[in-house]
Amino acid sequence: MRIGMAQLLVEGGEPERNLERAAKLIRRSKAEKCDLVLLPETLDLAWTHPSALKEAEPIPGRFSDFFCQLAAEIKIWLCLGLTERKGEKRHNTAILVDDAGLIIHRYHKINLLEVEFPFYEPGQSLTVVETQFGNIGINICADNYIHSIHNAHMLARMGAQIILSPSSWTVDHFVTEEMDPYKDKWIKPLQEVAELYDIPFLSVTSVGYIVGGPYEGKKMIGCSLAVNKEGIIAQGEFNEFAGDLKVVDITIKPLRCKGVQFDDLEKARKK
Repeated sequence: MRIGMAQLLVEGGEPERNLERAAKLIRRSKAEKCDLVLLPETLDLAWTHPSALKEAEPIPGRFSDFFCQLAAEIKIWLCLGLTERKGEKRHNTAILVDDAGLIIHRYHKINLLEVEFPFYEPGQSLTVVETQFGNIGINICADNYIHSIHNAHMLARMGAQIILSPSSWTVDHFVTEEMDPYKDKWIKPLQEVAELYDIPFLSVTSVGYIVGGPYEGKKMIGCSLAVNKEGIIAQGEFNEFAGDLKVVDITIKPLRCKGVQFDDLEKARKK
């Protein structure tokens, strides 16, 4: 399976520009013969931008239709994050779109940060979806914090053979590449899951400065990750100004075990 990691410049409250940039990276991924493209979290309006309160679209809706039509046009799978309006509520949502343009999975972020509470409602379920590539599990960004990584463990126990995570990693404006801000925060939990279950785990983040909302002044710097049992197999550029595409070839392996057999893996890990 070949995956395009589309590390995208996302501007708060500028959905048309964000979708246009996303489309360019998706088309580049198709030219690179990718089967699927993984894009960031809330790439339409940006994470916790005030526009989410009034401009969020339903799913299906205008923004999701844009990606469904593009997927069907060029015959490619997509996994991406959008801001979803559902009645009077909103969700931080990830969708999986097949190469016929159908939304075959929709996930609502569970482990919301406190600054997200005014913007999104927490999700209430985890699901693994069967595809032609294998079983795909999806979560979003902070679902993979070290103290909530049980979300990813549960996806693996449910039979996920690969986990995809649209994200929006943020740091303070003064952080530079030399500071290596992600080693313990992201590499460590993703690697824990990938190693224990012998599955690939991919998380793609946005880039750009945050304007508006509770994190105004911080920045998203990229460094998207793909890890497997052996370690990092692909990583996006440290770049707060422009998008980046990394193409990675992934091996989907048969399920390692089922049910209580996972308990033996956990016991071995904790020795």
